[in-house]
Amino acid sequence: MPADSLTSKPRYIVVEGPIGVGKTSLAERLAESFASELMLEQPWSNPFLERFYREPGSSALPTQLYFLFQRAKLIEGMRQTDMFQPVGVADFLLEKDRLFAGLTLDQEEIKLYEQIYAKLSLTAPTPDLVIYLQAPVDVLLQRIFKRGINYEQWIERRYLERLTEAYARFFHEYDDSPLLIVNAEAIDVVNNERDYQLLFEEITSIQRGRYFFNPVSHTIL
Repeated sequence: MPADSLTSKPRYIVVEGPIGVGKTSLAERLAESFASELMLEQPWSNPFLERFYREPGSSALPTQLYFLFQRAKLIEGMRQTDMFQPVGVADFLLEKDRLFAGLTLDQEEIKLYEQIYAKLSLTAPTPDLVIYLQAPVDVLLQRIFKRGINYEQWIERRYLERLTEAYARFFHEYDDSPLLIVNAEAIDVVNNERDYQLLFEEITSIQRGRYFFNPVSHTIL
């Protein structure tokens, strides 16, 4: 990414984080602010997902493969669009597919998954900025309960704990793009316009590096 800030000519922003943290809501607001293309996952369309949350061991592989093919289709769509549009915003990184696979699949299933992944020959565009939303597990559980999606009420606390730990490990090592780590526990970008505007100003001023943001103070790491 060039040394100038994202205000010069951003192309591709990704919002990531565990279930319930608010990544899709933020991606939607950013796409509206930038008048940009919005690329969203569609978990509700996965016919195996409810079964996975009820009985994780019995349907982890088909759930994971469905998401893999869905993400592959979205990536292919990105390739066919003009990525030099002012901004494109997505609520997923392709690399997170393997993060979930490592959590949910057994050894033999992972071998099969990796063979299929390799055959797809996926190459996603590198984001100009990744926004990683963090929140404690208790906050995630409250938000999941509040939004009231039936199949999500089966999500177990231990699964969310493992997921948040996996995200933390992944982004501790991540250096492919500038990274903004957001304390999403104390920020409401949907209902609090001031919170959103503060975050938006931070997003449009970032250059290279790794940053941390919360509504009270934000510093470069």
